[in-house]
Amino acid sequence: MKVLTILLSFLMIVSCASKDIVIEEIPFLYENSNAQPSLVSKNGSLSLSWISSNGEKNAALNFSQFKEGKWINPQTIATGSDWFVNWADFPAHAINGDLILSSYLKKSTSGTYTYDVVLSLQKLSGEKIKEDFILHTDDVKAEHGFVSIIPNNNNGFFITWLDGRNTVDQGLDGHHKPMTIRFAEITSVGDVTNESELDSATCDCCQTSIAVTNNGPVVVYRDRSNKEVRDIYIARKINGVWETPASVHNDGWIINGCPVNGPKVAYNSNNLAVSWFTVSNQKPTVNLSFSKSNGASFGSPIKINDNDAIGRVDVAFLNDQEVLVSYIEVDDVGTYLRIKKVSIDGNVSAPITISQIDGGRNTGVPQLEIFNDEVFVVWTVSVNEKNQLKSIKLSSKNI
Repeated sequence: MKVLTILLSFLMIVSCASKDIVIEEIPFLYENSNAQPSLVSKNGSLSLSWISSNGEKNAALNFSQFKEGKWINPQTIATGSDWFVNWADFPAHAINGDLILSSYLKKSTSGTYTYDVVLSLQKLSGEKIKEDFILHTDDVKAEHGFVSIIPNNNNGFFITWLDGRNTVDQGLDGHHKPMTIRFAEITSVGDVTNESELDSATCDCCQTSIAVTNNGPVVVYRDRSNKEVRDIYIARKINGVWETPASVHNDGWIINGCPVNGPKVAYNSNNLAVSWFTVSNQKPTVNLSFSKSNGASFGSPIKINDNDAIGRVDVAFLNDQEVLVSYIEVDDVGTYLRIKKVSIDGNVSAPITISQIDGGRNTGVPQLEIFNDEVFVVWTVSVNEKNQLKSIKLSSKNI
């Protein structure tokens, strides 16, 4: 992968209340088209994966770490000409020690939405442990995707995904059965273990999110009821057993289709934070709710947006008592990517505008992480008619 030289970083100063906040662009411009970022801060590292393509239906999954103020030594994890590449269903990755587990989507037949979740396990040095193995065991030609991965305490990984193995069958009403959400563990040698179904009916194409609390893993996703209520639910594994999923909040949003707008979850010191998009009462809203009980119950939702929300949220803890939420909203002037600081006691800061953006699919799902007292945001922009990643950082101490 050849890097196009950039001589200067871009600095922008924005005002938030009485503070001036400096937003610094981190140079990132490679040949070919680049999109579908996944940004991860965990265990003392900040890493980024993304998909590049050359316009000839050839795709590559790439990986880089942030060190010494820049993205360094990009590695190509996998390549293919038969992948399913989509702005909303993007690859995931996680690091555990010197291991990195990555996912991408590979077509299983010629159908538009028939594809498998394929995994690659390697060392950070690039040494391959297990390449191109399918996550799920059903061998059904259906949709599988919207993956989330997080390291566990056994040198392996927890992984969750939306699984369409049941959608090829029809129910008694003549309609196809709904998408499900499943969970598994990946060992340090790439074995898939403890696969289980968490919910038999979920929204078809909203991103999932996963965290690990003191009690075990939790998975947050958009549920789907028989009456097409599509609210945010949480599944928790307690003492080795998955509890019946429960709603984070009863929004009562009825929609006869997928909004392609999943939730995000973050955890820190017994506190869990979930952010999500909803249109309950016909008002597009980004909400945030805290749990002080590892997800057993949640406080009342805190509204984040000031204007009409588009959503595509992310959330990260600044400290034990505060989080940052990123979101997209639109006003009479344009569409903006913004962040806000929210405390557990309900205080919400003024918004910080990261950038005016394209509100369509080309922007993708912006990624937010906090690393070494700095806030990082990555999203997709169009440069010379090609998709490119834009990454910025700002000091968390000034927010």
